[in-house]
Amino acid sequence: MPDNDTLPPQPQRVLVTGGCGFIGGNFVRHLIDGTGAEVLNLDLLTYAGHVSTIDDVRDTPRHTLVHGDIADAGLVSRLLADFAPDCIVNFAAESHVDRSIDGPAAFIQTNVVGTFVLLDRGLAYWKTLTPDKQAAFRFLQVSTDEVYGSLGAAGAFTETTAYAPNSPYSASKAASDHLVRAWHHTYGLPTLTTNCSNNYGPYQYPEKLIPLMILNALDGKPLPIYGDGGNVRDWLYVEDHCRAIWEVIRRGTPGEMYNVGGDSERTNLEVVDTLCTLLDELVPDSPHRPHRGLKTFVADRPGHDRRYAIDASKLNAQLGWRPRESFASGLRRTAQWYLEHRAWCDEVSAHHYGRERLGLGAAPGTRSA
Repeated sequence: MPDNDTLPPQPQRVLVTGGCGFIGGNFVRHLIDGTGAEVLNLDLLTYAGHVSTIDDVRDTPRHTLVHGDIADAGLVSRLLADFAPDCIVNFAAESHVDRSIDGPAAFIQTNVVGTFVLLDRGLAYWKTLTPDKQAAFRFLQVSTDEVYGSLGAAGAFTETTAYAPNSPYSASKAASDHLVRAWHHTYGLPTLTTNCSNNYGPYQYPEKLIPLMILNALDGKPLPIYGDGGNVRDWLYVEDHCRAIWEVIRRGTPGEMYNVGGDSERTNLEVVDTLCTLLDELVPDSPHRPHRGLKTFVADRPGHDRRYAIDASKLNAQLGWRPRESFASGLRRTAQWYLEHRAWCDEVSAHHYGRERLGLGAAPGTRSA
């Protein structure tokens, strides 16, 4: 574990990209509620990015929201010069695998081109800093375990696992991760990369598995399960992930990667069954109980990776991070949040997503709304 006497000062000015999305919004809330940092939040406010995600902190004096694109080099340069951040945390990304199958172009533009612009403009800004500020500066790339590809029945991804992405989404994230690595090794930019497992928790857009199942169950709609439901994911509560990112920013070694996992492997079928049991308990007057009766098996996603699992021992050993939430406690908190925030779900989905099936393989070159 790093010696506190050798650590750079805690960042006081943080540029967060994608800070109105699911993980980014929770991270902005973590910074405002749990640190003294000032936050500049740059977000394009696409279908999955909503100001209402950060309503409780958006108007605090330490938070400024800018509606803009990370691929706009002029805008990024101006923000860096005016705000003078101590670090950049890049959450901005197209992230839904099914949408990447239907429309990969948006994923290349944001995840690859956008990350390049951030690195290019970030490097130019970094070069203007004094030596001590250069040494303290960090650029953190928030990535995914999907870049590693698919595991067999045993083993887990480590930071030395070779990249083998299998979807347009994971390929775009792998490309951006490689750019981040190159900017460190070629130009000396102090970069960090975190590769996380499947996040869940408050403010997740309803197209993702857990919120989709909760909302469909409450409405008595089918609970679509891809294939045989045996695909395995490691589930990470979003607030645990945000704590890990902040620890990596503060105490991680530049140039390093850190895997972040929840140590909670479950098949998709197990997740849905657990949610159904939980909703039976939390909504005892639901006319759709038992909710397991709503399960429906549908054609599998094209190229669906069978299993992901994260080995987070490096993060634990070097930085002392461990998840605080078990899957049971985190899922209960998540289900209760969605039960109490149906209005938010309706607001963010309106005109963008009617819980229809995505990812059926539209022709390359098309782009989802």
